[in-house]
Amino acid sequence: MMWNFRKYSNEIAVISDKGERITYQQLDMFAEKLIDNISERCLVFSLCTNSVASVVGYTGFINHRIVPLLIDSHMDPDMLNSLINEYKPSYLWIPENMAEMFSEFKSIYSDFSYMLKKTNFDVAYPLYDELALLLNTSGSTGSPKLVRQSYSNVESNIKSIVEFLALDESEKPITTLPMNYTYGLSIINSHLYIGATILLTDKTLMEKSFWSFFKTQEATSFGGVPYTYEILDKLRFHRMELPSLRTMTQAGGKLSFNLHKKFAEYAMDTNRDFVVMYGQTEATARMSYLSSENSLKKCGSIGVAIPNGKFSLIDTDGNAITEPEVVGELVYEGPNVTLGYAQCGDDLSKDDERNGKLITGDMAKIDEDGYYYIVGRKKRFLKIFGNRVNLDETESLIKSQFPGLDCACAGVDDKMYVFVTNDLLIETIKKFISEKTGLNSVAFKVIMIDEVPKNDSGKTLFTRLEQYYD
Repeated sequence: MMWNFRKYSNEIAVISDKGERITYQQLDMFAEKLIDNISERCLVFSLCTNSVASVVGYTGFINHRIVPLLIDSHMDPDMLNSLINEYKPSYLWIPENMAEMFSEFKSIYSDFSYMLKKTNFDVAYPLYDELALLLNTSGSTGSPKLVRQSYSNVESNIKSIVEFLALDESEKPITTLPMNYTYGLSIINSHLYIGATILLTDKTLMEKSFWSFFKTQEATSFGGVPYTYEILDKLRFHRMELPSLRTMTQAGGKLSFNLHKKFAEYAMDTNRDFVVMYGQTEATARMSYLSSENSLKKCGSIGVAIPNGKFSLIDTDGNAITEPEVVGELVYEGPNVTLGYAQCGDDLSKDDERNGKLITGDMAKIDEDGYYYIVGRKKRFLKIFGNRVNLDETESLIKSQFPGLDCACAGVDDKMYVFVTNDLLIETIKKFISEKTGLNSVAFKVIMIDEVPKNDSGKTLFTRLEQYYD
């Protein structure tokens, strides 16, 4: 059993922005009522919202060894149906307002405006005994490629997070990320583990009701991807009166140096913690952390490996890199490295294919003090006139030079496309990149768009930018 809810009994587990207050004992009871309708270990598709029903379903499934695939309830219907047809789940746990979409399946239970539907597939794929959970990779939406997480993966990562963040039952995190996203889920996992109270909302940072809920319930922490912090900066977050706030965490991509520095300084000036972390769905959630006390000193770093984890760097031939400031591919080892991928129903029976080792696909370097810095993705390079140009580094350069500007760099060899949200800067940016890279400006095309397309976790959807290529 992942969580021992009876240990915290009458403590409040979750408070929703709809006014629901659920104790740990009630959370356990509601989960039991749901699970009573499922006869055996099987696959369930759980269509997630940041709601009591989603948490009840998720925790009930995990604690009773039923395997959920967590999916955004707003996923494109065609993509969702494709996933259902590929994996043939035994049940769906869905919001009641989606019932008509799945009218061919029988409704057998409902609670908290959610409904359990029994599907009618005549195939149930065998499940590997240690398979606990399925998640989409962070860069995908309706892709059939799923990450297979084990019970030990999830529990080991929970324990590491609790340790390096020094979490206790007094915490009251507010949800700023979807729970089907590995980072958002890790916040729920770790706080339920230590008997804290989770504030559940699907409201966005742009809505006054989010901040009203934050203040009324005295939230102590929140997590955010780089896009979250860009929004907070535009909202003049630093001027807000939030006396209950203790901790801000950041993961889900590299935060620009300027924003990292700005929020680290804010945290230091207001006696709060700002903790930068690094993770991937393939490592359950977190792989590294940069402690608050080092956040300014090591600005731009992802920090060091989490407890029980280990980093190393390798060159293009797979040889170890030991000297500082030399860029190589980042390798992580730890008990939270997941089992591998599934791309079809038959893959759900596979055992551990990674054996605790993950080659991350991220390029990084280490400094003399042992702190790691991500410099880009291995595959996010273009060859321009024979020169390798890192697209992530180029984005960081632009965002550092032009604070507040959202941009995305993509393209094909010998032509980089820079997408920006301010048409007044087009020529200035083009000249800036040319000077920084030392490459002829004909290699760069700067295009004005209304907004950079992103998914729910704030990751840029580069495929949607390809329509602008010549």
